[in-house]
Amino acid sequence: MGTIKLQNIRTYSYHGCLIEEGKIGSDYRVDLEIKTDLRKSSQTDDLADTVDYVHLNKIVVEEMAIRSKLLEHVAQRIITRCFAEIPSISRIKLAVSKLNPPIGGDVEAVTIEMEEFRN
Repeated sequence: MGTIKLQNIRTYSYHGCLIEEGKIGSDYRVDLEIKTDLRKSSQTDDLADTVDYVHLNKIVVEEMAIRSKLLEHVAQRIITRCFAEIPSISRIKLAVSKLNPPIGGDVEAVTIEMEEFRN
């Protein structure tokens, strides 16, 4: 097995329970880690034998563009899509962070983390 990580994917999205969050938007950071078998691609040097991180990034960016009230909801959509579109992924660990959240305090980020294994 091996690990592929996409760290600090930045998006400007419109998630949140407040009406203003849906209109104004905010900066977000996504960190995605997947487990997959990298033995074949390490021998063949062929993109077709591995998980294409361009595809992973595309999934994250497209799902972050769809408004959700909760970070958990958008994270679950990302996880579900990754498993559905990339059969060789065995585990996903995902963190979605809202930067400078509107919570009435000096908080750099609020982050949710989820981890799922393929059934």
